[in-house]
Amino acid sequence: MAQTRELFDTVTGKAGLNSEALARIVDTLQECEEVVAACAMGMLGEQDAMQMASAISRDLDCADIVETTRRVLTRGSGPDNRLISAQFQSCLLACERSHELCSQHAAHHAHCRVCSDATRRCADMCREVLDAIRG
Repeated sequence: MAQTRELFDTVTGKAGLNSEALARIVDTLQECEEVVAACAMGMLGEQDAMQMASAISRDLDCADIVETTRRVLTRGSGPDNRLISAQFQSCLLACERSHELCSQHAAHHAHCRVCSDATRRCADMCREVLDAIRG
């Protein structure tokens, strides 16, 4: 996080958030992206993979949207927060959808439990960011 924070200290367009908050957000997004992608791959390897097709699809969508959110936030959009707000709304929805199905499989698959936790944390963080941007 120190390197990420140092990077944000040098950037002017910060979406109304301080460098420490931005670094924490980027780290949360990165963790979620990695966990969700790994969970999708884990589900593909399970014997009941066909029954988890919807969860796999949601995980892959979530990983892509979380990655894009991180990239948009990292590059900054200057003083206009509309794009960042829209991206975080999409990220929130993707995390909620992934969480919904992975939490149903969490008792039987460790990767789904870890994914469920990561997507919940990321969704909570998205809500915080949206509140900060609007506030």
